[in-house]
Amino acid sequence: MRSQVVGGLIIFVALLMGFIIYAFNTAMTEIVNISCEHGSTCPMWGTINFQTNVSIAIMSFVIIIGLYILFFGKEEENMVQTKIQDIFIKKDYYEEILKTLTHEEKTIFECIIDSNGTIFQSTLTEKTNYNKVKISRILDKLEGRGLIERRRHGMTNVVIIKH
Repeated sequence: MRSQVVGGLIIFVALLMGFIIYAFNTAMTEIVNISCEHGSTCPMWGTINFQTNVSIAIMSFVIIIGLYILFFGKEEENMVQTKIQDIFIKKDYYEEILKTLTHEEKTIFECIIDSNGTIFQSTLTEKTNYNKVKISRILDKLEGRGLIERRRHGMTNVVIIKH
């Protein structure tokens, strides 16, 4: 829709240019008829013809561009933002993994699952009542097994479950 409007506006401007060319050409012809005494051999006639031809060529080029945009211009698709649905992580999916973990590892891993797969390391200390060192060592073990990933986020780490 937008390219059709732009193409139409360009064609309108080109037609407006055509009207201005016609008005200018008519006025110049009258002026040359009155002031030039040499008749058709007057150099002003050549100038008028050259200027008219160049103007018509430019106008034609603009019309062609307008027609191209009008008929062949790509439509911009509306960027409809799709809602990103939260992926709810289910414990059932990780049941086999949970069987292989120790009690402390299981507690931390379940906290990560309950927080939809992403949690701050500092939040884990609050939820589990383990100290920071213990949390860090357990997360090192889980990261070594390839179950989680830690990413630096300011002064703390973000713990993410690897899928």
